[in-house]
Order: sequence, then C-alpha cells, then structure tokens
Amino acid sequence: MTKGKTPEETSVVMTQLVLPGMTNLLGNLLGGQMMHWMDVAGALCCMRHCNMNVATIAVEALEFRHPVRQGEMVCLKAKLIWAGKTSMKVKITAEAENLATGATIVTNVAKYTFVALDKEGRKAAVPRLIPQTAEEKADFAFEEAAYRRRISGG
Repeated sequence: MTKGKTPEETSVVMTQLVLPGMTNLLGNLLGGQMMHWMDVAGALCCMRHCNMNVATIAVEALEFRHPVRQGEMVCLKAKLIWAGKTSMKVKITAEAENLATGATIVTNVAKYTFVALDKEGRKAAVPRLIPQTAEEKADFAFEEAAYRRRISGG
C-alpha cells in the first residue's frame, strides 16, 4: 500500500449524454439514473485511491438543484474529501451542458461513502488522504471532526 495520495491524484471526470430512455414524462433525467452515475463516478474515484474494489455504504447530502434535460451532456466530477482506516468519502458534482448553447449549470451535489474490499470481500485498509489546497484541507478537517463525533457518540 502507498503512503498516501492527494485528492487530485484520484479525482475522476465522467461524461454522459441524456438519451430519451433516461427521462421522465417531462423530458428530465430520472433521479435514479443520476444517482447511479454518481455512484459509479464515486466508486471509480475511491478505487483509484485504494487500488481495490469498493462498496457503497452511505449516500448523504444528495441535492437536486436543477433538472437535466434530454439531449444535454452531464459532466460528473468526483473528488475524495476524506479517508479513514477502511472507508473513504467522495464529493460528486454534476453539471449539465446544453450542447446547442454551451451553457452549463450545476445540477447535483452529493457525498458518497465507500469501503475498500480485499480479494476475499473483507474490509481493507486504505492509503491516507493528503489534502493539498486550503479547500481540500478544510473539507478533510470537517469530515474528520464529523467522524470523531459519530464514533464518540457525541
């Protein structure tokens, strides 16, 4: 296992085109489809960090800010914000781009937590996260404090 990785080293950018079979009666992307794409982007980010398979263990703070229309391109950006002993938390931001105008808008933001799995499917240790920027350090400190409160019961 490596000594640690930066959030930038493991970040993922994934793009998708919203096709007719992915939309509801209003022509908007189905929420479940967006959640699936976010789960995949988050898992890839965490797998890149730990070089192992991962499993989703929590979805939190999933915000639907703006609908995504049929024919738009969705760009999902996943970046690790915290790593513990065996689990990792990733922030995923989705932007929709109107391909006719080039206009973009943030449509969704979420945090997903994954656990690393060894070849036998058991929890496995992950490399530490080495935040570099002020924003990365603040995100890490916030998540670490929240984790400490959870495990201490306070």
